[in-house]
Amino acid sequence: MNDDRPIGIAGAGSIGCFVGGMLAASGRRVVLLARPRLIQEITGNGLRLSSFDGSERMVSADRLILSDDPSILRDVQTVLVTVKSADTGEMAELIARHTPTDAAVVSLQNGVGNVSLLRDRLPDRKVLGGMVPFNVVALGDGRFHRSTSGDIVIAQDDAGTAARLSVPGLAVKATSNIEGVQWGKLVVNLNNALNALSNIPLRQQLAQRGWRQLFADQMAEGLAAVRAEGIAPVSPTPLPSSWMPTLLRLPDALFDMLLGRTMKIDPEARSSMWEDLQRGRRTEIDYLQGVIVAIADRRGLQASLSRRVIALIRKAEADGKGSPGLTPEQIRDERPGK
Repeated sequence: MNDDRPIGIAGAGSIGCFVGGMLAASGRRVVLLARPRLIQEITGNGLRLSSFDGSERMVSADRLILSDDPSILRDVQTVLVTVKSADTGEMAELIARHTPTDAAVVSLQNGVGNVSLLRDRLPDRKVLGGMVPFNVVALGDGRFHRSTSGDIVIAQDDAGTAARLSVPGLAVKATSNIEGVQWGKLVVNLNNALNALSNIPLRQQLAQRGWRQLFADQMAEGLAAVRAEGIAPVSPTPLPSSWMPTLLRLPDALFDMLLGRTMKIDPEARSSMWEDLQRGRRTEIDYLQGVIVAIADRRGLQASLSRRVIALIRKAEADGKGSPGLTPEQIRDERPGK
């Protein structure tokens, strides 16, 4: 395989632009398949990439290949799929029609079903699962800010794809258990909806014991469902998943000390689902809490908190007014009409 072939970002949003921009900043040839609005934004301003650690990189538009035409992917060596889970099937069809059959396809998406769907639609391709642990916020005018810490993890393969994608400032590590890693991330990502409903920054949310206790209950419900499926989740943090509900319930001072040692979070970091609500976009609730509820239905579990959170997110989507700014008590309230 020719190493000079570009890396394609299939569906460049916040994560795709940040990852693609970091690769381009390190001298890699990068193709961004994006919507016209984003192309115009990058063409006029370039890509400005910043991070929680204070680092900044500027990538001029002429160092990128930009288009909303999927034929732009015709010569890629690797395709990084970064669309929302609901758009995976459509993107798989575009990849099938427009990319070389020897191009590796890497899913850098939330949820646990995208790899199976990509493999079903792309039976002749190598498809690798991946996990992105950090948040990226789109600030407008081509600016994308990484607001939390962590390294990308993808499935180990003989070609060493993880090592080939790893660049300064964007470490990519290989794992022999990507399924466990993805399930571990899904359980942690159950907080995406809670943060979206709160309308407060993630760090502020985690600083309040009432929010952490709600998150702990949501995680415990998720872990019970995942284990009922016979799956052993791998935590995306240095702390085992099984410890997290207990640790989240610690007093504020103890938890703050623990969080500071395991994860870096910008003061204004928020979940991608919060951003979806603010921008009037469809959320990925079906691929997070929705997965837990589906397991619960199969296994005879309750999952009452997940059901409640889904209903509240659906209402916020329908209202179209952004985050409703609920309290933990309001989220727990299961009275009719609430």
